[in-house]
Amino acid sequence: MAQELHSPRVTHLSWGRLEIEGEDRAFKDAKLFPGGARDWDWNETGTRHEPGIQLADVEELLAHGATVVVLSKGFHEQLRVMEETLRTLQNRGITLHVMDTEEAVRLYNEIGETEKVGALMHSTC
Repeated sequence: MAQELHSPRVTHLSWGRLEIEGEDRAFKDAKLFPGGARDWDWNETGTRHEPGIQLADVEELLAHGATVVVLSKGFHEQLRVMEETLRTLQNRGITLHVMDTEEAVRLYNEIGETEKVGALMHSTC
């Protein structure tokens, strides 16, 4: 019987710093998904605060099996989410939550206890 991969918990959040269960280093921005975590490097997709999170940023979470996605907009909600991203996830039947980073971390950790959750966490603005 294959073991279900769980999404790693965020164990610490402060300005510019995320600590993740099972990781021996801190992240500034992170992609979290069932089975792991990695740096969220905005340069990979050309993401900027405006127009915001692109579908390409989220695809990796889905590829790892996330059926629920949490997107953090930063502590002061300066990071936007592109309409195309919202629309596409909705059309695919993905449960989506978009909120400030503190609430996103709280909800992500809570959902991760029972669901296959993925998240994009932005730890500044």
